[in-house]
Amino acid sequence: MTLALALLLAQAPPAPLPKKTHVYKEAGGVQVHLDVHRPADAELRPVLVWIHGGALLMGSRSGIPRNLLDLCKAEGFALVSIDYRLAPQVKLPEIIADLKDALLWVREKGPELERLDPKRLVVAGGSAGGYLTLMTGVCVEPRPNALVAYWGYGDVDGDWYTKPSEHYRKAQPLVPVEEAAKALSPDVVTAPPDAAQGKARSRYYHSLRQAGLWTREVTGFDPGKDRARLDAFCPVRNVSPAYPPTLLVHGTEDTDVPHSLSADMARELERHRVPHEFVSVPGAGHGLPGGDPKLVADAHARALAFIRKHLR
Repeated sequence: MTLALALLLAQAPPAPLPKKTHVYKEAGGVQVHLDVHRPADAELRPVLVWIHGGALLMGSRSGIPRNLLDLCKAEGFALVSIDYRLAPQVKLPEIIADLKDALLWVREKGPELERLDPKRLVVAGGSAGGYLTLMTGVCVEPRPNALVAYWGYGDVDGDWYTKPSEHYRKAQPLVPVEEAAKALSPDVVTAPPDAAQGKARSRYYHSLRQAGLWTREVTGFDPGKDRARLDAFCPVRNVSPAYPPTLLVHGTEDTDVPHSLSADMARELERHRVPHEFVSVPGAGHGLPGGDPKLVADAHARALAFIRKHLR
């Protein structure tokens, strides 16, 4: 080996975990996939399930935080990143059905096909993925060993989603929902198929927040009339002593998902004596931009330590 080649290899990033893609369900002719990232061996591996965000309208299973992949590689964990069908072509009950089916695949098919250990399973997700993470503590049996919700939320029918958002009305040009919806493809998808549709979906989300119509258009329920029907889709209203240990991470200056939603969830966990940690990052926005770098790094370190603890 030449010196130049040796130096090049020394500077190269570490090889990623091998990845395999599986179809975990088919619904209405649409295949829904998940990716399994794990060492290429036959050892039974603990599992971290990652759920992407995007307001249930955008995103895909490819959007995995680098630090979680690095953790899994260092600790010998498997990481499973899931897709789900996106609103508004499907509504929240169908998305929750996908969530349950993905976790069922991990438990029933994962051990044989990918040597996954369903007895050691933590679920994590960001934003809308944080919401779906919290939902697994309600709708999935057996429940995961633990949950990590990054800037997530425990309700889908609070004022923050059902009333016009002053932040979005000021931050973006006002767009009527009907106009924004015209740019959406009618097809049911598990990820925006191209950049144009990604942009259209983002614009549609902004219009929903400006009008206070996200809950109606994404859940399929009228929040003014159907609150009882929405109860089942609000983790904060379904916490019990059997709820999994949970870590919540949230910035105090989040203008997309209010910090108070994680605080509300933490209070319910405390009330039911569920082991939990609430990592509140002063001055940080959605995804923790603007926060003190040391505090942001500490928040991520605490989340990784929590995952490590519950998978070991």
